[in-house]
Amino acid sequence: MERIFRDGVAREMAGHDFLTIADLSSEQFQRLIDAAQVLKQARRAPWTRRLLEGRTLAMIFAKPSTRTRVSFEVAMYELGGYALFLNPQDLQLGRGETVADTARVLSRMVDGILIRTFEQAEVEELARHATVPVINGLTNTFHPTQAVADLLTLREHKGDLHRLVVTYVGDGNNVAHSLMLGAARVGMELRVCTPPELAPDPEVVRMAQQKAEETGARILLCHDPAEAVDGVDAVYTDVWASMGQEGERERRLELLRPYQVNQELLSRARPGAVVLHCLPAHRNEEITDEVMDGPQSVVFDQAENRLHAQKAILTLFLGTEPV
Repeated sequence: MERIFRDGVAREMAGHDFLTIADLSSEQFQRLIDAAQVLKQARRAPWTRRLLEGRTLAMIFAKPSTRTRVSFEVAMYELGGYALFLNPQDLQLGRGETVADTARVLSRMVDGILIRTFEQAEVEELARHATVPVINGLTNTFHPTQAVADLLTLREHKGDLHRLVVTYVGDGNNVAHSLMLGAARVGMELRVCTPPELAPDPEVVRMAQQKAEETGARILLCHDPAEAVDGVDAVYTDVWASMGQEGERERRLELLRPYQVNQELLSRARPGAVVLHCLPAHRNEEITDEVMDGPQSVVFDQAENRLHAQKAILTLFLGTEPV
């Protein structure tokens, strides 16, 4: 336990921002997964209640949330801290105060800032002007906290991440981007299968493939879901129209219909393969009820693991140590 929170890797992370997995070394990212596993196993242990005792987290939510909000709020409570939910419309941000000024003010009052918003540039601006750690709770480009929970779930159910082959099927979105970067950091093979029109951002692909060279990971792009799922250890999907894409819904449904995760597609994976979905799900669009509620689904384990992932992120980046 002490090694997880007190060694050189932990000290390197303390006080820094968590904006994207690309900013972390392989060792730092794997430390997050290790810490999440320790904190999950020790959830009711008395020492965990002192990890963030007396510390506060401001949570700015420009996008609605179930899992991100609840997991961070409960994480702060169970670690002995306090979380403040801040709707931008209730802040002076909603009346024209700059992100920079908001960062400066909050930094004098809280120990960390979580932000869930649309543009990655807004998160980066907040971090530039804040003097406390800033955590990216989701943008249109990245969802790094989700990837920590995803890889914790895969480790729990499938073991050594370095040996796994995983296929992500659907839209090349923020979840796919962070999963690529996470896979690159743990040495996994990840196949990202999308329609050509909805492929992931080429710059993020380049970044992930470059980092994959350091760990022996493989980040592959493809367009045929049957071929992509053949013999894999896990299949991952996400909604086809995310927040802010409602106007594209019909076009996306047409493009993505062949990418539905159903029993026929899943049967091509390795026996015992698991199914992931970051939720919320549009049931019987990107994933069928039969699969999501079936024996190979680990979707709700994955959702629970958001809580344990957030605890690891908060503990390591806010720079506290167990008493």
